[in-house]
Amino acid sequence: MTHTRFAFVKARWHADIVDRALDGFSEVISPAQIEVIDVPGAFELPLMARDMARSGRYAAVACAAFVVDGGIYRHDFVAQSVVQGLMQAGLETGVPVLSVALTPHQYQETEHHNAIYRAHFVQKGREAAEAALGILKARAALRADAA
Repeated sequence: MTHTRFAFVKARWHADIVDRALDGFSEVISPAQIEVIDVPGAFELPLMARDMARSGRYAAVACAAFVVDGGIYRHDFVAQSVVQGLMQAGLETGVPVLSVALTPHQYQETEHHNAIYRAHFVQKGREAAEAALGILKARAALRADAA
C-alpha cells in the first residue's frame, strides 16, 4: 500500500496531547503517505473529515481531538456529537473515518495527567492506523470475493 494516501485531521485544542496521536499513526503508516490537516477544535472534525473523504484522494481519514470537561459546557455532549458526525461522514462517503476523539472522565491540567494522555494518544494513533489498514484489507478481500 505504498501509494495509498491517508488524511489525518487534528484539533488544535490541547495540541501538545492531540499531536501525539499523529506520532503513533506515523509509526504504523509512513509519514509520506499522510496529509495532515489542522482544525480549530473537535467540533470541526466531522465537516473536515467528510470533505477530505469526498475528495477521493484518501483511502481513509483519521481524526484526533481531546475533549475535556472545562466546567463551561457539556463535554460529553460535544464528544458524542463529534463521534456521531465522524461515523456519519464515513457512511455518507464510503471512506473509512476513524476516531481518536477522546474525552476522559478525569483530567486535570497537570504534568502528570498530560504525560499520561500524551502516551495514551500515541497508542490510540497506532490503533487508528492499524484499524485503517485492517478495514482497507477487509474491504479489498470483500471485493475480491465478489469478483
